[in-house]
Amino acid sequence: MSETRVHGPDVTTAHQDLHSERGALRGEHPGRSRNPVIKVADLAWLEFEKPDLERAEVFARDFGFGVAARTESELWLRGTFAGTPCVVIRRGRRSSRFIGPAFRAAERADLDRLARATGTDVRDVGVPGGGKAVDLLDPSGFPVRVVHCGEQLPALPEQRPLLLNSGTEHRRTNATQRPPREPSRIQRLGHVVLGTRVFTQALSWYLDTLGMIVSDFLFLDGQRDRGPTMAFVRCDLGSVPADHHTLAMHLGPGTGYVHSAYQVTDLDSIAAGGEYLKERGYRRSWGIGRHIQGSQLFDYWRDPDRFMLEHFADGDLFSCDVEPGWAPMSTSGLAQWGPPATRDFLGASPSPQRIRAVVEALRGDNEMDPARLLGLLKATKS
Repeated sequence: MSETRVHGPDVTTAHQDLHSERGALRGEHPGRSRNPVIKVADLAWLEFEKPDLERAEVFARDFGFGVAARTESELWLRGTFAGTPCVVIRRGRRSSRFIGPAFRAAERADLDRLARATGTDVRDVGVPGGGKAVDLLDPSGFPVRVVHCGEQLPALPEQRPLLLNSGTEHRRTNATQRPPREPSRIQRLGHVVLGTRVFTQALSWYLDTLGMIVSDFLFLDGQRDRGPTMAFVRCDLGSVPADHHTLAMHLGPGTGYVHSAYQVTDLDSIAAGGEYLKERGYRRSWGIGRHIQGSQLFDYWRDPDRFMLEHFADGDLFSCDVEPGWAPMSTSGLAQWGPPATRDFLGASPSPQRIRAVVEALRGDNEMDPARLLGLLKATKS
């Protein structure tokens, strides 16, 4: 793709009509580090703690995960693609909680380099097949693990994408389409979205430490001069295209897990799997639709512990030469088509916990202030 550097708001860039309304203005965040410690290759898995592993496994199978390993205290979930498990759930004594993400190092030597730079150690990690890890803490307080695993899980049978007839292109003749009403078969972990009160500091940490790069920035209406408040961040694989975002972060009064996303085969897999989940009594949070940043087809659900999970398909893939796009943050800008974003998805329903988080954020030493809070509230209604 050709690339045009931006020197003013009226300059035509490669981002127009691509993945964002506009590119950067002079002096804005470059979206990447000049000299990162390492460059992670992907998300490996996400770690959760839940008191009821039996209930967690029932939902996991209904959502479309396979079980890679199960003990009395741990449940490892996987997709159909070869590689590592994509979720680990450990039995906890109290309420359910998100622990943190694990990223995959491209090479074993990256762990040694990361450990030296951060003053940590490389240690064994208890993943099926064995592996090594470096454990870190990001500026938001999330434990972040960088891993290099030994034995990889073999691939499992796939849900085949349906052959679609379109216009004059007839790929299917003398045959019907009858996709079964069954769980969407998860292929792999795609991304995780986190909320933070220290957005700029946390973003810099992921770019400088893990070598990730920004695909898109969002800013609050009337506050672009104060910098972005959300970033969609991908892995830097050089000329090899990578998911539009492996990590997304946004400024907010609370620090925590927002949702995680798992790739399935196609739109029919999303829709049929959604009907299966609805019949099983689970709650849809928002969907089905197609996003703007990332372009994914999406469908969001809540598990029994109120964690939000997304089925997605057909996402954008960017190589390292695509620079960040910039767009205003708004609810209407979340989807190209689909139903209106729900209050549940936006986290806009008032609760004692949310009110307490707002008060703590406004009193604390972080990036939240009344203007930012009002801008975020305005974005949820725009």
